[in-house]
Amino acid sequence: MNILIFNGSLESQSNTTPTRIARAFTNHLEQRGATVTTFHLSEAGIPLFDFSFEETPSSVVDMVSTFRAADMHIWLTPLYHGSMTGAMKNCLDWLEISAREEVPYLTNKIIGLVCWADGAQAMQGINAMDAVAKALRAWVLPYSIPIVRGNLFVADNQEMSPDYLEKIELMSTLLSDRLPSNFTV
Repeated sequence: MNILIFNGSLESQSNTTPTRIARAFTNHLEQRGATVTTFHLSEAGIPLFDFSFEETPSSVVDMVSTFRAADMHIWLTPLYHGSMTGAMKNCLDWLEISAREEVPYLTNKIIGLVCWADGAQAMQGINAMDAVAKALRAWVLPYSIPIVRGNLFVADNQEMSPDYLEKIELMSTLLSDRLPSNFTV
């Protein structure tokens, strides 16, 4: 099972919130036998969505190929003014280049959603990602993780809180428990 972790934040340093969350997911998923690929938006070089390019940029072709090759996804984003980051939405918009494929977009992919905010509004970002995932013909896991960032790490800010580790483990389990091989929608 190949699971893609999509870091929709522009932060990719080793000790930032998204990389620490991605690392926790990777640890749990690999223990369950999954192959994990992390796509860091900050390193991808995805240009603004624009169909006027004579040729689709190679970074976009690589991104679309990576997203479509994964069996399942986990999308991570901080809350930005009630939604996901603009760069994340832009990246997802580029999946439009697969529109004429026999199986377009993210058809039948299962996606877990995680958003964090400094207050208690992270569910707004999850709702925004949910709408986009469904528009891309994916199935959204009916369990998401809205995070109050101030509660994500224990007091010394070094370890993730047991409560959120448990939630990450649960989402990892839900995603990595294999569906029957004849599953179709």
